[in-house]
Amino acid sequence: MTMTKELGKIQKDFFEDTILSSCGSSRSEVLSGPAFGVDIAVVSLPNDLAMIMASDPLSLIPSLGLEESAWLSVYLMANDIATTGNLPMYAQFVLNLPAGFSNAGFKIYWNYIDRFCKDLGVAITGGHTGFIQDQNSTIAGGGTMVSIVEKKNVLTSRNAKPGNSILVTKQCAISSTAILARSFPETVKNKLGKEMYDQGCELFYQTSSVNDALAAVDREVRHPDIIAMHDVTEGGVLGAIYELAIASGCGALIHDELLPVGQVPAAICQLFSVDPRYVIGAGSMILAVEKGTENQVIDRLAQAQIDCMHVGELTEADQGILLQEKGEIKQMPYFETDPYWAAFFTAMKKGWK
Repeated sequence: MTMTKELGKIQKDFFEDTILSSCGSSRSEVLSGPAFGVDIAVVSLPNDLAMIMASDPLSLIPSLGLEESAWLSVYLMANDIATTGNLPMYAQFVLNLPAGFSNAGFKIYWNYIDRFCKDLGVAITGGHTGFIQDQNSTIAGGGTMVSIVEKKNVLTSRNAKPGNSILVTKQCAISSTAILARSFPETVKNKLGKEMYDQGCELFYQTSSVNDALAAVDREVRHPDIIAMHDVTEGGVLGAIYELAIASGCGALIHDELLPVGQVPAAICQLFSVDPRYVIGAGSMILAVEKGTENQVIDRLAQAQIDCMHVGELTEADQGILLQEKGEIKQMPYFETDPYWAAFFTAMKKGWK
């Protein structure tokens, strides 16, 4: 009997029982290794330096386009590095491409990878490239980005503390909204209108949260009011807040009415029957900041033309992770499986175009 796997990231219990318990040799210089809610690793180096690393799948989504796929491949890794308050410096790419992918198509895809890495100041230092028979996945391999910085300038999601305020940049469900709109253009136009479709598509290039992180921290000034950051991926804005709270050993109280759910994500997510608060939302950043500095941080981001909302607070762990919704405070759920995957493949099965 074959066990059915949930789509997307592996579940927390499986990660902790199977992977976290078997991570090779223990080395004292590893300051931050595998952990739930922590998307980067930190290794101590001589001279008060640290090496930061982050890995992610690479995207190759024909319905989205080669430029857009390359953008996701580069920036979803860069987003993870940016949560430390730093830019990536080096990248390795392992490409397992479909056998039918043309050389001309690969050249276009790779030239965009090159361009986006140059935009970030990232040197591509190596990897592996191959073509695989019967490889029809939208995942085309995996990559790793690395940066070497002063150890004192490395933030992790573990740094957050009870009493910190929680801020969210931009809006919920940015990447899901943009990718669903671009992947099913006829359906979105017919159901919601061309204007809504156009606005959904325009969200795509907001799926980088690199500028959010750098504007918040300011690499020149290194504002001390930013305590921790966590980028929004699977599980959406509320899932990312949950992960940050768990990673830092905190509880949380989130006010639902303050969450930035924009009109366009709300409409497109409703069309695909997903909750924008809990669906993949690359492009938003969760910030844990010193209490009383919320307006200063929001103003800094506004100067970079990035919206930011104060949505709640971190609390002591024994108070739990709570969501205040319609006047009622209740335990905030954490969904092991992101609804985006089912929504995307359900739409394909329905023949949506």
